[in-house]
Amino acid sequence: MRKIVVVLAALLLLSACTRQKVLNTLTSDDGYNLASNIVFDNATGLQLDVYSPAGVRNAPVVVFFYGGRWSEGDKADYKFVGQALAAKGFVAVLPNYRLYPKVRFPGFLIDSAKAVRWAHDNGAQYGGDPAKIVVLGHSAGAYNAAMLTLNPDYLKQAGGDRAYIRGMIGLAGPYDFLPITDPDLRDLFGPPENYDQTQPVLYPDGKNPPMLLMHGRDDKFVPIRNSESLAARLKSANGPVETVFYPEMSQNKIVETLSTRLQPQADVMLYVNEFVKRVTSGPATGQVQQQAPGGLQTIVPQP
Repeated sequence: MRKIVVVLAALLLLSACTRQKVLNTLTSDDGYNLASNIVFDNATGLQLDVYSPAGVRNAPVVVFFYGGRWSEGDKADYKFVGQALAAKGFVAVLPNYRLYPKVRFPGFLIDSAKAVRWAHDNGAQYGGDPAKIVVLGHSAGAYNAAMLTLNPDYLKQAGGDRAYIRGMIGLAGPYDFLPITDPDLRDLFGPPENYDQTQPVLYPDGKNPPMLLMHGRDDKFVPIRNSESLAARLKSANGPVETVFYPEMSQNKIVETLSTRLQPQADVMLYVNEFVKRVTSGPATGQVQQQAPGGLQTIVPQP
């Protein structure tokens, strides 16, 4: 335990990119099969990686979208996430998506939807069950996952269906960020007359798959009000939503503690693991799952 604490303390002194590299270096290569650089969209050449537990069959499939302000990031930076999900018995699919300024809204959502359709159509080859897909995202990736879950048009345009998604988990996601003031984000999400179409908070219809929103109250990059606002809107629409709000949890730590090495420092993976198993249990109905009205659950873990 002391060694883990020392590792975490050292990581906090490094940049986010460097911390991820260190975590990947510390991540085991054992216990799972890795299929790298699989092209999932011939038109763009976009690729994904699949981490599958050895000998697994009919396992839940978790599609993970990384963050990076829609302008940076790569699937290879998140080996520690793929391994950690595989260690829980899940088939982890980590896709790339096109980034700004190469594309603007909604290009990265179109790419993300194609990755989910690929997971549905091909996950069984890697031991996954196409009827048990959960989308998981961090920061900008949580936005991508939320939009696919709340707006059925994206998966429909990709030749799929929102019913593919059995649940969504968002880690420190931006869901309600009008007005947009930063010049690059104004360009990314423009033109201004379309800004309202870019906000996940405007799409709850009460028919969404179950959603788990996790966030730290001291997040200095994406204010927690984003998750609070979306959760309240989902509740008003009678849609299934749960929240886990931490008194102290930074934007980077919430994803880094998914790592097997750092899981003793926070219970993020505990909630992810329980949620994935719960929403994928039982046979798929082909319809969006529902829960009882007023299903907002606020959990405040002990510091």
